[in-house]
Amino acid sequence: MLTETATLMPLSTFIPVLTAISDRDWVRFKELEVSIANAHGVETWADVFNWRIMPALEPEAKRWLLVTKCSQGIKSVKILD
Repeated sequence: MLTETATLMPLSTFIPVLTAISDRDWVRFKELEVSIANAHGVETWADVFNWRIMPALEPEAKRWLLVTKCSQGIKSVKILD
């Protein structure tokens, strides 16, 4: 469930995050993630990410985000259809 702070954040706060994901710009995504977490708290960022950003993403963007986020510890990824 979203915290009150997460529900009150305007879309303009996290539209740049969606743009970074759409552009497959990992560095920009991480910068924005840190900025939002520093400004509003890690818990609020987690709520916004899990309940507002992730549901808005198309499957390919979700896959890119997961693969990129996990790539440092994963040697290969097999896509199952």
